[in-house]
Amino acid sequence: MDKYKETFGVDISKDVFDVYGSKSGHSQFKNDSSGFKLFAKSLSKESLVVMEATGYYHYRLAQFLSKNGISVSVVNPLSVKRFIQMKLSKIKTDKSDAKAICNYGVSNEVPLYNALTDVQAECLQLFRLMDSYLKKRTATKNKLHGEEVLGIPSKYVYGSLKRDLNHLNKEVKRIEDRLLELVKQDQQQQLTLLTSIPGIGIKTALFLVVITDGFTKFEKASQLCSYVGITPTILESGSSVRGRSRISKVGNKKLRNLLFLCAFNACKHNKGCRAIYERIVAKGKSKKLALIAVANKLLKQAFAIAKSGLPYDENYVSILAKG
Repeated sequence: MDKYKETFGVDISKDVFDVYGSKSGHSQFKNDSSGFKLFAKSLSKESLVVMEATGYYHYRLAQFLSKNGISVSVVNPLSVKRFIQMKLSKIKTDKSDAKAICNYGVSNEVPLYNALTDVQAECLQLFRLMDSYLKKRTATKNKLHGEEVLGIPSKYVYGSLKRDLNHLNKEVKRIEDRLLELVKQDQQQQLTLLTSIPGIGIKTALFLVVITDGFTKFEKASQLCSYVGITPTILESGSSVRGRSRISKVGNKKLRNLLFLCAFNACKHNKGCRAIYERIVAKGKSKKLALIAVANKLLKQAFAIAKSGLPYDENYVSILAKG
């Protein structure tokens, strides 16, 4: 990284963060505002700070440094782990982790982090909270079903679960309403563009804008499809193992489910989606597989529309979103 005077690797935990500079070596700071300020004072504007994506812990420091004009890169922990394995390092301490992250930043072209706006930050928080509530709602529905199968031996338990489910439904609805309010402030144009695609409704468009940070997270439509988890997986090994093509379950489950529901409507009203559905079914493939392909197509259309900044046009989109 010749364009930076010094590269710093940061290993951050709940109470402290360890820093290793390519020239200055190891130091440690408190994981709070005073520690952030002290660390920032030790940096020149030509410094690069590299840290792993560690959920809540890295976020505050990355935001603080980025907003104060320091170049920051937030990298995938798996990439650093593989880098350490390649170096055959067996020592595992916070100091060694910071040094490994520093060496990774020196040896690789790492992407720069862009600080989130207040709206983006709140959307991210809301999205995480909603994901937690959705998991709780599914668990509650399963418990209710279990009580019904047992013949509802305890009406009190059944009533409590029903009240819990109603509460969760209301909270999810409130979060969705707040998300829509925020995204309209920040990304009204993208919402309008996405909902111009036959088959994509306002809720799906909202989720797409939030999880992609307005489609800035991904450079290619294929990357977005993999992230959401609607890339068909084929079970096949030589000539002995054959299986049905199925959807990849890695990715954002809520958005994947929404896109799958959108696919039903898109088969009727979206020219490109209808064509791919009919082509797959005509080959004798299952309707489920055809709907997965339609959901994949919809996502590629959404990516093309968002990146072009132009409303849906069936002829234009078919060129940009082939597949």
